[in-house]
Amino acid sequence: MDFLQILSNTTSSILSPATIAYALAAVGLAVNFGYAGLLNMGVAASMAIGAYGYAISALTFGFPWWAGMFVGVGASIIFALLLGIPTLRLRGDYLAIVTIAAAEVVRLLFLTNTFDAITGSADGLSGYHDSFRASNPIPDGTYGIGPFTYNATGWWVRIFGLVILALAVLIVFTIMRSPWGRVVKGIREDEDAVRALGKNVYAYKMQALVIGGVFGALGGIVYALPSSVNPGVYVTSLTFFIYTALLLGGAATVFGPVLGAVLFWVVQTFLSNVLPALVTSGILPFMSTTQAQTLRFILVGVALMLLVIFKPQGLLGNKKELTFVKQ
Repeated sequence: MDFLQILSNTTSSILSPATIAYALAAVGLAVNFGYAGLLNMGVAASMAIGAYGYAISALTFGFPWWAGMFVGVGASIIFALLLGIPTLRLRGDYLAIVTIAAAEVVRLLFLTNTFDAITGSADGLSGYHDSFRASNPIPDGTYGIGPFTYNATGWWVRIFGLVILALAVLIVFTIMRSPWGRVVKGIREDEDAVRALGKNVYAYKMQALVIGGVFGALGGIVYALPSSVNPGVYVTSLTFFIYTALLLGGAATVFGPVLGAVLFWVVQTFLSNVLPALVTSGILPFMSTTQAQTLRFILVGVALMLLVIFKPQGLLGNKKELTFVKQ
């Protein structure tokens, strides 16, 4: 096994566009689940709508990249409103069932051949990068040190994603320390008590759902910036992975989702490199490389179960702010 190569690949995942996209989506989910107590299982739909809105606006309508971002975010807001109007009166498991079904409906709409000319169906979309790459202020070349060595386009995608992530964290940090944030956290604890104080609980839930959807859409856009948009990415397991990152860092925290996303991708990348290497070197002779790749998801799932059992508040969380364990 080439341990240096495995270490390099693992370290480089810290700044990967996928890690940044997961962090953005997890920050949005923290607003939904961690602070507002909404068991939203439709994160993958928000990411898909953001990515497809961005790509379609560039390919079909010739919009510049910044206008495409507004289209993707605007589409996610509309989706959140359409989803929230009939469902936000539901609680707990019922809301989870509705949102996970809505996410699957969105994925199948992008997958169907009916809109193949616009969405690309199962092939997805590509070739929408010209405007974004043309705005790259970094001169051509390769820059960096060790595993953090990328070309100008690679750095531009990462810098842009990190700026968006920093703004998202700052926004959540600010609003959760405002009167609005205190009301939202009150709804998480006891919405009937908040309603008794004269607050419009339904409106606050809707606002939290929209804010989470915006960050999810931005995560989908960042995820789509390096390569292409494919409906096979936005499956139900994507939502579970975002929840894993959120719970790992801490659900009701601002920086927890970022830490959780980084740790999630570091572990995933490490296992995806080391497990097949163990098979090919003969240390795991009873497995194939395909089975070894599947084993990493099993190990991540076991780790998540242990985390929820022994440290349910996450690495940065506070037990007093748990949404799924009553103190």
